[in-house]
Amino acid sequence: MPLQMNRKVFITAAITGAAASQDKSPLVPRSPRQIADAAIDAARAGAAIVHCHVRDPETGAPCRDLDLYRELTRLIRAADVDMVLNLTAGIGGDLTLGDPEAPLDLDTANTDMIGASDRMAHIRACLPEICTLDCGSMNFGDGDYVMTNTTNMLRAMGREMTELGVKPEIEAFDTGHLWFATQLVKEGVLTDPALVQLCMGIPWGAPNDLLTFLSMVHNVPAGWTWSGFSLGRDQMPFVAASALAGGNVRVGLEDNLYLEKGVLATNAQLVEKATGILTGLGVGLLGPQEVRDLLGLTKRVPGDLS
Repeated sequence: MPLQMNRKVFITAAITGAAASQDKSPLVPRSPRQIADAAIDAARAGAAIVHCHVRDPETGAPCRDLDLYRELTRLIRAADVDMVLNLTAGIGGDLTLGDPEAPLDLDTANTDMIGASDRMAHIRACLPEICTLDCGSMNFGDGDYVMTNTTNMLRAMGREMTELGVKPEIEAFDTGHLWFATQLVKEGVLTDPALVQLCMGIPWGAPNDLLTFLSMVHNVPAGWTWSGFSLGRDQMPFVAASALAGGNVRVGLEDNLYLEKGVLATNAQLVEKATGILTGLGVGLLGPQEVRDLLGLTKRVPGDLS
């Protein structure tokens, strides 16, 4: 499809993520209160969507505690600033194999494999507007860890998302993930048009050079809405690249800890920097209700969270 600059962009702030970044920066939020406050500040800075994981409040380690998700959702929904809530559904597919000569001697301390229904428990409880669907498996970094999302697991999770009225955000780490996403739409598991996040520069998925990025963009079907991001020092260049290629943008501490070399960032500061780049390009920002209208989203607050 021809590339055309996007003149009205939404920003997603990825607040904390699931990487072991909690000891690399004191500004990575840990508790539901800290994560919610960071999300609120990012929304005030211009983010229309906040993408959230939860962490153990004491250690900062990523986790999937249902009560933490309930508390985070309650705090965000009670905020005096509006935002579209996007919760991860990527936790629970962590497979860490044993030694290359004995791979089925699993590293049980780092393996967290649960069923589709369990992976969706917090989505059922919290009913965010959006949740993520990592649309494939991949070697995630070096070693013996595999981010595991089988095709049937994705079908089961995708069907439940659709039935719940929660919009899946397809996380595409390579072109094959987009290929399977189109298959899910053909099968009626996901609705058309879909929402996609192009995840660039994550070992060992799609590298973040512009030719690969444009190949990813060209594999997004016409009519779908997409965003793109990259990691570390490449986060801000991809703000410009995504808008110029017709997409939306994502920034935040999940993907980058620094405002500039040697200067640790907050989520709000990263959103402000992205806003400056977009404004300099003559690009306007969509607000949260405009994003809901664009994507057909419904803001809901489950009764036990209000």
